[in-house]
Amino acid sequence: MNLDPTEEQRRWRDLAREYAEGEIRPRAADLDREQKFPYDIVEKMADLGLMGMTVPEEYAGSGGDFVGYNMALEEICRADTSVGITMEAHVSLGCAPIVAFGTREQKEHFLGEVVQGGKKLWAFGLTEENAGTDAGGTQTTAEVSDGRWLVNGSKKWITNGGTEITGGVTAIARTGTRENGKPELTAIIIPQDTPGFTRGPGYEKLGWRASDQRQLYFEDCRAPEENTLGERGKGFRQFLSTLDAGRVAVGALSVGLAQACLDEALARAKERRQFGRAIGEFQAIQFKLADMAMEIELARNMVLKAAWLKDEGRPFGREASMAKVFASEAAKRAADQAVQIWGGEGFMEASAVARYWRQVKINEIGEGTSEINRQIIARSLLRDDTAREEAGKMVAQ
Repeated sequence: MNLDPTEEQRRWRDLAREYAEGEIRPRAADLDREQKFPYDIVEKMADLGLMGMTVPEEYAGSGGDFVGYNMALEEICRADTSVGITMEAHVSLGCAPIVAFGTREQKEHFLGEVVQGGKKLWAFGLTEENAGTDAGGTQTTAEVSDGRWLVNGSKKWITNGGTEITGGVTAIARTGTRENGKPELTAIIIPQDTPGFTRGPGYEKLGWRASDQRQLYFEDCRAPEENTLGERGKGFRQFLSTLDAGRVAVGALSVGLAQACLDEALARAKERRQFGRAIGEFQAIQFKLADMAMEIELARNMVLKAAWLKDEGRPFGREASMAKVFASEAAKRAADQAVQIWGGEGFMEASAVARYWRQVKINEIGEGTSEINRQIIARSLLRDDTAREEAGKMVAQ
């Protein structure tokens, strides 16, 4: 088993690390305090190829693999998760469904517009007031009229949904009812300037304060029928596939944040002195640092294994959920211990660890809560166990 990254993967990781350390980290506190979307940073990341990492080169992307993307994303999030979630939502949720399910014409038009020159972001509209984890609760509707989708409804908590450079959203809508009584869900590509499509104000948030999340509204919004992403009625399957990959990326985001917590904790352990000694010389602090380092290493390996499975074209849904749950919860523990090691200074908003502590909670919620991911893992285990039992019975016969 070779755990060394390829030369190309190292190149993406090092490129992201250099830019994050030089340009993002020094501004992270100001961006958080001012709740200011960093247009110049996003534009530069696009110029570097980071905002189109997994988009094929033929559609103006960078053509990178999923492992390299997650390695680069970790480095960006180590500097600032607000910038990281902008990148993650654009690549994993915005571009990826179009890459996976779009027609050649859709890819050439929308991905070319979004990726080439890095002038546009794309959003993914799933969550509503009573839908998200329960996609069947989707209330946004769409019906075909005169060759166009007539869309009505709303979405909430949509990342990259309303910036000055947002190109549009791929929205999940109820387009009918199946024979079993469950809703037929379809993904529809809706450009930002479509009549009847409006955005609400940005949210006041605990974390990710320099990223864009807001509500989206559709009132007799008319999108061309050819903007259907993939086949009609396949939206549920598309969103499940999209979220599997997104969970791996949120795992990478969590690892980056956890590593930032360890960086700050190590610095504090070396500099802070009590009883005539650096606090890092005390076993209580050493154990905290050791536990943080072990969990970060485990989380990183889980993320990279899930990403590798995806690159190999193998099933990775269970591993994606495992990586997302473990990494997000490890990051929360790392943030808590970093504040503890910083002591009273860590409780002050001027400290980086206070910002990390605020930011970390959303990682256990976004793109599938820890609870729903544990259900996914358990159901997968039970299915495998049942399959083994059935296979055993057949052999016995």
